[in-house]
Formats: sequence, C-alpha cells, structure tokens
Amino acid sequence: MKSVEEQIALIERGCVDLISREDLEKKLKRAVETGTPLTVKAGFDPTAPDLHLGHTVLLQKLRHFQQLGHEINFLIGDFTGLIGDPTGKSDTRPPLTRDDVLRNAETYKEQVFKILDPEKTKVVFNSSWLGELSSYEMIRLASQLTVARMLERDDFKKRFESNRPISIHEFLYPLIQGYDSVALEADVELGGTDQLFNLLMGRDLQRSKGQEPQVVLTMPLLEGLDGVNKMSKSLGNYIGISESPDDIFGKILSVSDELMFRYYELLSDMSMEEIAALEKDMAEGRIHPKAVKVRLAKELVARFHDQDAADAAEKNFEQVFKKHELPDDIPEKTVTVEDAAIWLPKLLLEAELVKSTSDGRRMVKQNAVSVDGAKVTDVNAEIPASGEVLLKVGKRRFCKVSFS
Repeated sequence: MKSVEEQIALIERGCVDLISREDLEKKLKRAVETGTPLTVKAGFDPTAPDLHLGHTVLLQKLRHFQQLGHEINFLIGDFTGLIGDPTGKSDTRPPLTRDDVLRNAETYKEQVFKILDPEKTKVVFNSSWLGELSSYEMIRLASQLTVARMLERDDFKKRFESNRPISIHEFLYPLIQGYDSVALEADVELGGTDQLFNLLMGRDLQRSKGQEPQVVLTMPLLEGLDGVNKMSKSLGNYIGISESPDDIFGKILSVSDELMFRYYELLSDMSMEEIAALEKDMAEGRIHPKAVKVRLAKELVARFHDQDAADAAEKNFEQVFKKHELPDDIPEKTVTVEDAAIWLPKLLLEAELVKSTSDGRRMVKQNAVSVDGAKVTDVNAEIPASGEVLLKVGKRRFCKVSFS
C-alpha cells in the first residue's frame, strides 16, 4: 500500500464532504500497518437500465480506492430500489416491480466493469440481508430515528410544509440504506452530495451496533452538457456510457471550455498535476481548447469501448464536422415493409436510431432528422419503401436503410 499521505491525496481528489478526515487517517494508518484493506461501499439503486457519466463520478472514486488496494463493494440496491429513494423528490416515487429491478441490475453489472476491475470488485445485493429481516427487527430498526429528525431533511420538510404526501415507507429508506453499512461493516461509504443525510445515518446505526462508524465521502453531482443542471436522462443533458463511440466523442466535444476541466478532474485518469499543466497550456495559448477536449473524449471512448473505437470516432468526427463528409462505418439495415411507405418515426425505430416512435417524433419536431440529406420536420411524414435511404438523427447518428 502507498503511504497514508499519498492515499489521502488521491481519495480527496474532487470530493466535497469528508467526515471525518481524522477518522480516515486512523483507518488508513491501521490498514497500512496491518496490511488489511478497508471495506469501501457505494450503493446504486437499479432504477433505470443505463448508467451515464454522472454515475461514473462515484465509480471513478471507487476505482481510486481499488488502485490503493482496498476492498470494493459495489452494492446493488435491489431491495431499496423497491422503495424508491426519496432524496430530492417533491412527490412519492412510483415503486418499481421486482422484474424491473432485476433486469436493470443485470445491466448495471455489465456496465460497471468498464471502470472497475471485476477481479477486485464484490458485487453485493442488499436483499440478501434486508430480505431476511423480520417484522420485529424492522420495527426495532425504525425505533432508531425520530420523525423530527427525519423532517430535518430539506426535501421532506418542503413536502410537509406544502402539504404534499410523504409515505411512511419513504421514512424507512435512510434507515435501510444505513443498515447496509452495518451488514457490510463498512469502513467508508461514498455517495453524491444529495446523499449526505443517508450516509450519516450509516454512521449512527453502526455506533448503535457497537461498530466503528464509517467514513463518509461525498462527490459532487456532475453537471450535464447544458453546464447548469445535474446530468440526467430526463433532462436530455447526459452522456450514456453505453452510447456509441461517435456519440460519446461528439458530446464531449460539445462541452463548454469552463466545464471541461471539471470533467477532467472527476472523470479522467490523468493526475491533477497533468491536468493543471494542460489547463495552463490552454490558458497561455500553447494548445487549442478543441485539442484538450479531443484528449478527454478519446480517453473516455477508449474506457467504455476500446482505443481503436476512440481513434475511429476522432476520424469520423473530423470527416463529418470539418470536411462535411459521411463517416466510413455507417451501419446498414434491411427493413421489411408490407405497404408502399413507412411512417418516419417507425422507420427511425426500425433503423435503431431512436428508442421508441415517441422518441422519433420528438427528434423530428426538434429538426434533428434528415432523409437523404434533406431535413424532415413533419412528424406524419411517410417514406417510400423502395430502394435505399440514408437516415441521419442529430449530428452523429447515421444509418443506410434498404427495403425488402
């Protein structure tokens, strides 16, 4: 293991809250002296099938702990996901079904190993201990917290004052998340800044169980492509880690110069010294901002795909945007149509350029769809089902469609 000072320097990179640094130093010193790694956990409720770069801020910090030799527990909240995290919500979240949770959990496992080392990562499901709690034990757990303490939470306080309903099961969420730390005997728990209340609950429950309280470390909520709101699929300002190399590359190139170095700090494997040197070179005119973005874009595409994909994405970007040419690797699809024409949003779905016909309608309304190089703005447009057409959605998604 590295020295305590070297470890803390990497652990503190980009973090917002560290409660407490003194506790962390004590735990790290013991780990170095005994050769026993710390148990580090971060929980993810599988509420949606796809992860985006905002999620990877925590994964990147887990990776730092992994590089330092500590034991990583990637906790999938298949039990807590059935409740729904009330954090930051103005209304009760609709519950997920067990099938939804399990399906999303499987995709999470596939995606996280694009960042974490699968040989050094323990994937755990909190249903394995929470599902075993008896009703008596759950009531005993609920006795650990008062309603007054729960209403200290800003989101609950606002809902209570505005007479919006708060379901009893939502009060249980922080307790149950805190119990995860007891079950795993966690030394450190990571979460976003919006999770601070829940993370501190883990410290309280561990004390009540006679365990040494965990260190709480929060990471910032990554701003999305708009540079204002946190990255979110619902806001459309996200970069999904399962997106195509061209989409990831192009979206990174669209990030503002001001936001770019925050992405470097939270997402890149470059050292802070290297990032500071890069920022200085750009400020003094020795390197163009676009070259700085290209470097980050290639690093992230290579992480989520591979280096060849990163090189190809850079080439395609130059062809499409600088030379106004078509990319070399346009996917081709054959679509079977029984009628003489096909509704454009349905064709976009068949070509796998959108996720639904509703998504296709939205892209047409946003003037983001071209057929054979011509913009189409009519959501009711019918495309003749003969020969071959070149479809384009947004700035980077292409498909050649032939009809049978």
